[in-house]
Amino acid sequence: MWAKIKQGWNALNEWLKAFVMALVLLIALHLFVVRWVIVESTSMFATLKPGDLVLVQRWPMWTGFSRGDVVVFRDPLKDDLAMARRPLLVKRIAGLPGDRVELKHGRPVVNGRELLGLTHGTQSYLIRLRDERFADSLFAELGLTPHAFQPGRSIVEAPLNDVLADAVERLPYVISVDQMGLATGSPRHIFPFSPRYPWNGDDYGPIQVPAKGDTLHINVDNLPLYDRIMSVYEGHELGVDRNVLLLDGKPLTDYVVEQDYYFVLGDSRHHSADSRYWGFVPADHLTGRAGLLLWGKGVDGSRSGRDWTPL
Repeated sequence: MWAKIKQGWNALNEWLKAFVMALVLLIALHLFVVRWVIVESTSMFATLKPGDLVLVQRWPMWTGFSRGDVVVFRDPLKDDLAMARRPLLVKRIAGLPGDRVELKHGRPVVNGRELLGLTHGTQSYLIRLRDERFADSLFAELGLTPHAFQPGRSIVEAPLNDVLADAVERLPYVISVDQMGLATGSPRHIFPFSPRYPWNGDDYGPIQVPAKGDTLHINVDNLPLYDRIMSVYEGHELGVDRNVLLLDGKPLTDYVVEQDYYFVLGDSRHHSADSRYWGFVPADHLTGRAGLLLWGKGVDGSRSGRDWTPL
């Protein structure tokens, strides 16, 4: 077989050989070294904004990720699709496998310590305009998609931090900029969707991020935290026989986790669907680490398409 392949290769002209080698190299780079994605949502604003082109480093898949990394992964909720067809999402790692994660008044705390590197994100602000016609100008200034934030009104909501709020307040068509209050109550759309966990988007947890090899002592109270891990991500069958939980037809008391998991957050806390809303990210869903901004203009105008900006 190899002799035939070699004979066929030698029969090709030099231009065609060069094309095939370049194609093989490009595929290898895409699979094992780098790829690129275009940001489509506002969940990482102001670190990334819609339309930014980001280079994704593939080697952390083998060398490992760090807390605070901006990662790209397949949508964990699209399990009705083949892995390669699931949409790519971009978020920041708040919790590594084995970490204990919580949010206190919107500020991430991991293993009992506040993560200062994750507190630079944006929150919801109400902006009062002199006229509703200026809404499009405001969103263009911020680099946001207008229809995502209900323009056409003299009072609009947008994700800002302290620096952006000061800049917006200086715009001639802005009357005032006020930070909105933090979340209250315990809505049912917060993971793990159980009244036993009365959390919200700003006061969340604490929650333990599962690591490969961890033994989980399963009971009625913590089943909502781990049922998707066992049944969807690791392929087991859950059931109930009277008052007994079953796993693959056998009584379920302890479960050994088969792969690592991560807890991710969007930098735009109030405009991000992340682990607070659907749970953990399995390690086999990760595709790489967002390392460089290849194309895009920062909200402060400091980044341009000529820059390769580290994230």
